[in-house]
Amino acid sequence: MSLLQVWLWKHTTAWSGQEGAPYNVLVPSDEVTVNYRHGLPVITLTLPTRSERCRFTVKPMMTTVGAFLRDVQREDKGIERMEVFATDGTKVSDAILMEVLLMNDFKLVINNTAYNVSPPVKDKLSSEHATEMEDIKSLVHRLFVALHLEDHQIRKERELLQKLDNLKEELLPLEQMKARIMDSANAKTSRLLWVGLALMSTQGGALAWLTWWVYSWDIMEPVTYFITYGSAMAFYAYFVLTKQDYIYPDAKDRQFLHYFYRKSKRQHFNVERYNKLKEDLAEAEESLRRLRQPLHLRLPIQEINDKD
Repeated sequence: MSLLQVWLWKHTTAWSGQEGAPYNVLVPSDEVTVNYRHGLPVITLTLPTRSERCRFTVKPMMTTVGAFLRDVQREDKGIERMEVFATDGTKVSDAILMEVLLMNDFKLVINNTAYNVSPPVKDKLSSEHATEMEDIKSLVHRLFVALHLEDHQIRKERELLQKLDNLKEELLPLEQMKARIMDSANAKTSRLLWVGLALMSTQGGALAWLTWWVYSWDIMEPVTYFITYGSAMAFYAYFVLTKQDYIYPDAKDRQFLHYFYRKSKRQHFNVERYNKLKEDLAEAEESLRRLRQPLHLRLPIQEINDKD
């Protein structure tokens, strides 16, 4: 029997409640073969559209199942659906490395055809050989990092500089609008302080005139008492409303913020957007500073200073 046509029904947890399995044609395992050449697995399969045998060499420790499936689909545009299942019917994640997949048998589904794949069993390495292989892998990884670290640093620095330029360009009109609003709020706050000083001076002069020229101290004493008591009530009311003591610098800042937000609303100045851009700018500058540290670039401090 060269080709067996069957309808596969799977009753696993993942497919419970469905009418049938995701494929309906089972092909013998020799349609998809796995061989090792020069230490790398070579997967040979038949492309469904062109009916041609095609070989795919994969790097098991770097290539994922999803990357392998995408390579096959790029080779044959007629493949609409391609998945990998374990022998018990569970789907294999695209993030699994090919090294893990090739440890056991699996099913490769292309469109509606399922291929049984039986990878050859590799000889198990001895503990000493396995340790040597891990050391070699670690050495290769360190060499890769050492060779590509500078390129990564330069690319990341360019990205951060570009981001800084974009943020500064977006912040420029907001900074100009903010400066105008702050000048207006400062001017109004200063005028309010001078008006308060003028009112207090007028009140003192009026009380002095009434005490020495119009009435006597015996008459004006209760008036000054109630004025003082009324001022104390006003300060207490300020505390009740703001939950803050009436301290002149804090009261000035509070009035300044009142004028600032009212002016910002009138001129459609987005304070939240401005604060978000400032935070992003500070974060980008901090990332650039950390990227340019001598320990990261492995350069002397004077070279970093010259570069800045």
